[in-house]
Amino acid sequence: MTSTSHLSPATLPGTSAAPSGITARQPHEIVLAEPRGFCAGVDRAIEIVERALTKFGAPIYVRHEIVHNTYVVNDLKEKGAIFIEELSDVPPGATLVFSAHGVSKAIQLEAERRGFQVFDATCPLVTKVHVEVAKLHKEGFEFIMIGHKGHPEVEGTMGQLDSGIHLVEDVADVARISPLQTERLAVVTQTTLSVDDAAEITAAVKTRFPSVRSPKLQDICYATQNRQDAIKVLSPQVDIVIVVGSPTSSNSNRLRELAAKLGTEAYMVDDASELQEAWFEGKSRVGLTAGASAPEVLVRQVIDRIKALGAVSVRKMEGIEETIKFPLPKGLKLDAFGHTLEMGDSRLHQAT
Repeated sequence: MTSTSHLSPATLPGTSAAPSGITARQPHEIVLAEPRGFCAGVDRAIEIVERALTKFGAPIYVRHEIVHNTYVVNDLKEKGAIFIEELSDVPPGATLVFSAHGVSKAIQLEAERRGFQVFDATCPLVTKVHVEVAKLHKEGFEFIMIGHKGHPEVEGTMGQLDSGIHLVEDVADVARISPLQTERLAVVTQTTLSVDDAAEITAAVKTRFPSVRSPKLQDICYATQNRQDAIKVLSPQVDIVIVVGSPTSSNSNRLRELAAKLGTEAYMVDDASELQEAWFEGKSRVGLTAGASAPEVLVRQVIDRIKALGAVSVRKMEGIEETIKFPLPKGLKLDAFGHTLEMGDSRLHQAT
């Protein structure tokens, strides 16, 4: 597995004046952030739904959007996935997939009680947070969770416990929370936050609760970190940043916010149809990235649209190559012949 050590800001290769025939009012170069787009958790979640559809046939029920991207969700709907929020909308005996964001203990228990065949597409990095919460809870810890209220990942993590976990969204919230005790207090974070914002809030938590326990490993996932680091490199070198991502995507929103915070005009689009020609007037160099739930096909469509507005070259920024891949649930793994393996299948050990 390739290291996921983080990018450090570096200067992009030298730039040149606009080519002859290209006016200053048109974009002439697109600079692609590296890395961008799908992460290992998103790849795994989508593959779980697609393999379930192949093995069991349509419909396959998915609780919440499998990942926060309109294109991905619509594509899976066309293939036979049905997205629901309430388990009461799932018929008896159906196959159910939990989304990449994770679910609460109550949802897990309800699915078990209703007898669904469940495949859990929770990102393993989110599961790591759930495991840490369960472990420390047994040791008597309360928790401060840094995250966005209402986000399904936050609801899933906070739903691992009946009580004793306190949500903070910003530094001001830190002063408002009232843990029952402070001797055993731990911090966990949503995996798709702004790295800088999370660090600022964590510092405020430590100031108020000096003995608070931080995660052994940073909760913010490697892909979120890498894409934000890439934006820090990219933004100062371009006139405008376009982020491909859906409005519900936390990590995509953080990329746009970060670029803007660095002083670069930035917009987020679900797809190429949302690009506005006026954005590019007087912008010679366009930076382009995509959130961890946005497929590369959308990036290519955005490139084509910007080229139609005048861009004549596309250049990739140097960056980390991500080769992490998370394993699939055993019931959806394939053997050497492309057949799915059943739970308890004697071929499982050889195939995995």
